[in-house]
Amino acid sequence: MKLSSIVAALGGELRGADLDISRLLPMDEAGASDITFLANPKYRSQLTTATAGAIIIKPALAEEATKVGRSLILTADPYLYFAKVARLFYPLPAPVPGIHAQAVVGDGSVIAASSEVREFVSIGRDVSIGERCILHPGVVIGNGVQIADDVVLYPNVSIYHGCRIGSRVLVHSGAVIGADGFGLAWNSDRWFKIPQTGVVVISDDVEIGANTTIDRGALSDTLIGEGAKLDNQIQIAHNVEVGAHTAMAGCAAVAGSTKIGARCTIGGAARIIGHLDIADGTHVGAGTLISKSIRKADAYTAVYPMATHKEWLANAAHLRHLGELVTRVKQLEKALQTAQENKD
Repeated sequence: MKLSSIVAALGGELRGADLDISRLLPMDEAGASDITFLANPKYRSQLTTATAGAIIIKPALAEEATKVGRSLILTADPYLYFAKVARLFYPLPAPVPGIHAQAVVGDGSVIAASSEVREFVSIGRDVSIGERCILHPGVVIGNGVQIADDVVLYPNVSIYHGCRIGSRVLVHSGAVIGADGFGLAWNSDRWFKIPQTGVVVISDDVEIGANTTIDRGALSDTLIGEGAKLDNQIQIAHNVEVGAHTAMAGCAAVAGSTKIGARCTIGGAARIIGHLDIADGTHVGAGTLISKSIRKADAYTAVYPMATHKEWLANAAHLRHLGELVTRVKQLEKALQTAQENKD
């Protein structure tokens, strides 16, 4: 692909030769027929050793980059531009319309003629599947599921009965959507299972990572907002709401009935307990435990600093006596105040 074709498709300003580009690679690996990017100015020293044919870069660094004799694409956000170039080079595969002979389709199900259903897919009764969808081998769709257009379900995805999936949704291998929430009532000497009668509703442009689980609602529905991005191995409990364009990293877990706002970021292995409200635009650090609602958007972190085991034991011993230390400090402050008053 020529650089001029990339600029015609994505915008930006081309400076230098209109090269043919064959690959996208990191700065330290890219060669004469490759394109790379420089997003962080602190790595500008790499420009002098770069051998890439073309570099995506901010206008502020254009003069400096021109000296190394590379073709440039100038744009305000090189990282985003690079992502869009990657999509040009590696577009999502188009469906090969048709239903494989080894797929099973239940009575009353309607599948658009432009969609592809591969071998060993099992589709329940009264399912609706829209245009240009791809269902990979091993996908299981429960009764009454509704799937909109341009959805891709990778191998071994399971979608339980009644769930609704919006357009342009990607669900990666092993994800389970709509399993029962953890609803139990204590009945004298054993647990009584509470029927989970809600569903999972996934809005448009959502991506769900491998082995992520999203539980159905107990009474009302579990909701995943437009454009939300969920990484691998995330647990979303029943009746959780995830706001539009919120991104959650791997192994995060959200307990039941918590509402996470729009445009939040949730770090890997973060844990959020149930029945909380998280404000729009909140950022939760990796490994953080959120135990109360967040009303004001900010960056929140609650991770004890890493230390050697010996240091950790010493600090833990101090923490064990923290209450006593606070009491002693207050006593000393009071004694000092009394002494100062007597002196005056």
